[in-house]
Amino acid sequence: MKFKNRALLLLLLAAGSKLVAQAPPKPYGALPNQAQLNWHQMEMYCIIHFGADTYTDKEWGFGDEDPAIVNPKKFDALQIVAAAKAGGFKGVVIVAKHHDGLCLWPTKTTPHNITQSPWRSGKGDMIKEYQLACQKLGMKLGLYCSPWDRNNAAYGKPEYLDIYQKQIKELYTNYGPIFISWHDGANGGDGYYGGAREVRKIDRSVYYDWKNTWAIVRQLQPNAAIFGDIGPDVRWVGNEEGHAGETCWETYTPHAPDEGKEPANGYSKYQEATTGTLNGKYWMPAECDVPLRPGWFYHASQDDQVKTPYQLLNLYYNSVGRGSDLDLGLAPNRDGLLSAQDVSSIKTFGTLLQQTFKTNLLKGAVLTAGNIRGNNKAKFGPAYLLDNNRYSYWATDDNVKQTWLEAMLPAAKTFNVIRLRENIKLGQRITAFQIDVKNGASWKTIAHGTSIGANRLIRLSQYVNTRQVRLTITSAEASIVLSDFGLFCEPPHLSAPMFSRDKAGNVNITTETPVSSVHYTLDGSEPGLQSPVFKSPVPLLDGGTIKARSFQGDRLKSDVITRSFGISKAAWKVLETLPQTRKGGAAAIDDDETTLWTTTNSDPTAEGQFPQYIVVDMGKDESISAFTYLPRQDKNPAGMVQQYMLYVSTDATTWTKVAAGEFSNIQSNPLEQLIKLTSPVKVRYFKFSVLSVFNGNGVSAAEIGVRR
Repeated sequence: MKFKNRALLLLLLAAGSKLVAQAPPKPYGALPNQAQLNWHQMEMYCIIHFGADTYTDKEWGFGDEDPAIVNPKKFDALQIVAAAKAGGFKGVVIVAKHHDGLCLWPTKTTPHNITQSPWRSGKGDMIKEYQLACQKLGMKLGLYCSPWDRNNAAYGKPEYLDIYQKQIKELYTNYGPIFISWHDGANGGDGYYGGAREVRKIDRSVYYDWKNTWAIVRQLQPNAAIFGDIGPDVRWVGNEEGHAGETCWETYTPHAPDEGKEPANGYSKYQEATTGTLNGKYWMPAECDVPLRPGWFYHASQDDQVKTPYQLLNLYYNSVGRGSDLDLGLAPNRDGLLSAQDVSSIKTFGTLLQQTFKTNLLKGAVLTAGNIRGNNKAKFGPAYLLDNNRYSYWATDDNVKQTWLEAMLPAAKTFNVIRLRENIKLGQRITAFQIDVKNGASWKTIAHGTSIGANRLIRLSQYVNTRQVRLTITSAEASIVLSDFGLFCEPPHLSAPMFSRDKAGNVNITTETPVSSVHYTLDGSEPGLQSPVFKSPVPLLDGGTIKARSFQGDRLKSDVITRSFGISKAAWKVLETLPQTRKGGAAAIDDDETTLWTTTNSDPTAEGQFPQYIVVDMGKDESISAFTYLPRQDKNPAGMVQQYMLYVSTDATTWTKVAAGEFSNIQSNPLEQLIKLTSPVKVRYFKFSVLSVFNGNGVSAAEIGVRR
C-alpha cells in the first residue's frame, strides 16, 4: 500500500514510536513471587515462644523436661494476639515445637506433646487456640517447627526425617492458611535423645532433605513464604538485634555452610546476609528478628528489661525502614499471658506508628520530574507517588538512570521522616539517592542513601521545615520505577538516658542531647519530676537496680530506662587463669564492656584444651545468689562460652560446685547471661570454669560478675 499523504505517514510513524516508548519498563534482575510480595506488605509480625523453657528458666531445653511442668492456667491466645495487633503487627508466628522437642499440639508423631500436660486436662491444643484467635482478630498465622529435636531418640538418624516431615504435614494441614513457614537454623549438638544423653551432629545442608521438605510446604501452603537462614524465600538478617544493614539489598546470593561443619569464616557469611547482594541471584529479602525482652522465652529476672516504645520505634526504622520485615519476639509468662509491661510497651509503640505515618505531608504537592517515560504523565507520571498504591509508579526512559524530582508543597511543612519505595514487582534498581530542601534561594542536602527496594525510611536527627523538597537519583542499575515518596512527622520526644558504672561502683547517667533534667530512682518506682535529680555519679557499691528518665521542663519526657548492676568490683582481683591469659584477666572484672579477657589463639590450627578457668578474689566474704557472664560485644564469636561450671570457696583451696549448664543461642543473641544459684552462698572466691566454647580454641569474656 502506498501512502499519498506524506504528512499523515509521518504522523502515524511518530505515533507508533510514541507507543513503543510508552511500553512499561521490563523487569530487572531477580523478582519476588506472590508469597514474598505478601510478606513485604506485612512489614511486621511477632514470633511467640512458650513451652517447657518458660518453666525451667532456660532458652534452649535439653529435651528431658517433663511436659507436666507446662500448665498455663490462665492461657489466653486472644490476649496475646490482641496485644500484637494493638502494636500494628499483622500476624503472629507460633513456635509449635522448639529444640526441646515438646509439641504444643496433639501430634501423632511423638508422645512428647501437650496432651501429657495437665493443661486443659490433657485435651488442649495451643496451635488451634492461636488459629482461632487470629481468625477472630483478622491476624495472619505463621508456624515454626524446629528441625532440631533434643528429645527424639531418632534425631540424627534417617528415620527422624519421616517424623519431622509428618509434623510439618500435620501443622500445615490442620490449622488453616499460614503466611510463613519458619525454619530455625540451630541444628545438632548435645541432647537427651530418648535417654541417650549424647552429642549428635548432622549435616544440615542435606540431612533434612530440604528440597522435598520444602516441596511439602509448597503443596500444602502455596501462599506461605518459607524462612530459613538462607531462604529459600526469606533470609535471616544475620543477627538477633532487629536491624538490617544501612545498605540492604532484597536480592541475595547465599553461601551455604560446608557439609558437616560451619565455614571457617561463617560469621562473615552472616554479616553478608545483613546487607544482601547487589544484583543477587535470588529475590531473598531479610527478616529482622529480635525479642521484646533480652531472651526469647519468659524469665522473671527480665521483667524490668522490656524494650521501650521508642526502642521499638528505632528497631522499626532499622528493619522495616531498610526494606526488611520486623519479627518481634513475645514471651508469655507461666500463666500463659503477656505481662502488663509487655502489653503496654507494644501498644504505645503502635500508637507512635499511627501518629507518625497517619498523614503524608507531601499530599497536595506539585511534583515535577526531570524525566517521565515516553513523556507520558498519565501513565508514568510522578503523581503515582502519592496515591497509596505500592505498585503504581513514576518511571523514566530506559536510558535514564540518573534524574531528579521536585515537590512544591502548598505551604511549608515540618517533618523528620522520609519514605521511598520502588515497585519491586519490576525488581530492585536504585543504588544511590539524596534528598535536598530549599532554604531561601539555595538547596541543602539533608539525607542520602543507597538501597531502597520495598521500603526505605530516612529518620532525620532534627526536624526540617520547608516548602520545597528535591529527590535526586544519583545511580541505578536500570530505569527508575519509584512507587512512593512521603514526608512524615514523628511526635516530639526526648532520647532516653544511658548508664555506665566504673569499677568503684559509681553509676553515671548521660544523655545524647541537652535536657532540662534527669531524674532517677533506686526503689523500683517510676522516675518523675519529684524523684532525685541526677547531678553526680550515684554510688551503687552493693549492686541494685536504677531507673532514670529525661525531662524537658514539664512538657516532654523520655522512656524510662532500667539497669541492674551486680556487686561493685572495686576490691576484686584475678588470682589465677588457666591457661595463663594472653590478654589480662583483669579486663573481665573492670566494669568496662569494651575491654576483653581472652585465652584464644589467633592461629586457627591451634587446638584449645579444656576446661579453662578464671579465679577471682572478691576481697571479702559476699553473700551471692547469682553469677553473670557478658560475652564479648565486638561481633566476633571467638571464645563465647557454651558449657560451664561455677565453683565457690571461702579459702581458695576447697571448692564447691554451685552451678553448671550451657549458654544457649549466645552467638546470635550475645547478651548478659544470668546464672541463678539454687540458694545464696557466702563466699570470698569464685572460679568460672569453661568446658567448651562455640567457636575458637579459648575463652573470651567482656565481663563476669555476681549479684546478691
